[in-house]
Amino acid sequence: MKIVKRSSTSGTLVALAATSLLASATFAVAQTALSVNGVDIDSTIITMYVESRIQKPVAQATPDELESVTRELVDIYLLTTNEKAEALAEDPRVKAQIELQGRAVLAQLVASEYLGNNPASDEEILAEYQVQVTNAPAQQFKARHILVETQSAAAELISQLDEGADFAELAQTHSTGPTGANGGDLGWFSPEQMVKPFTDAVAALEDGAHTAEPVQTQFGWHVIMREESRENTPPTLESVRDVIKQRIEQMKFAAYLETLRADYENQN
Repeated sequence: MKIVKRSSTSGTLVALAATSLLASATFAVAQTALSVNGVDIDSTIITMYVESRIQKPVAQATPDELESVTRELVDIYLLTTNEKAEALAEDPRVKAQIELQGRAVLAQLVASEYLGNNPASDEEILAEYQVQVTNAPAQQFKARHILVETQSAAAELISQLDEGADFAELAQTHSTGPTGANGGDLGWFSPEQMVKPFTDAVAALEDGAHTAEPVQTQFGWHVIMREESRENTPPTLESVRDVIKQRIEQMKFAAYLETLRADYENQN
């Protein structure tokens, strides 16, 4: 490791070199690479910092990248080893922040290790997929709606539809919803994509029919027309494999965390 010092009158920090040490290896045992104000910085710290900044292995870093990023790291040590930093480190809130940040890093590493050691198996993925297919709704719908603020306004629109008014034109004129400009067109959707009162109303209609009564949701009052319906075709296993895998692994980790909580509660 070669350290280049700049003139103290320039106000700049101690620069690095050490390109040969960092660019060539992953260390089985950390080696002291730099010392700043009596605090040693080992090769593992430099490697981790460089890789976090350049987002690639340290062996792929250019000499300019190594020098620039390592100078940043030296800056950090210069700022945290002076008298002001030592005084701040005694502040209870600063101590708490450092403690919490360290715990957060460890917690993330423990979680990553657990997930790495407990991946979702092909059997688990297939079983979860089959559950989702079984529970999937039988139909999808294509519908339009008009959203208004009051029940009376919705009832008046239904009267106009009963008399032959065009649904899309009424939606463009009266709907306060974002689809109003498009004639209230919602496209194709599965029942679970809509709030329950809306879905129930659509499911009760025949294709081509509109609701006889206003439908209330948390968004306001709706007039709905079901244009078409079709059988809901489940996605293929391969198309949803990654999503299902992630869900299973999240469930496994949640169960693991529950065991830790239970052990904690039993001890207290």
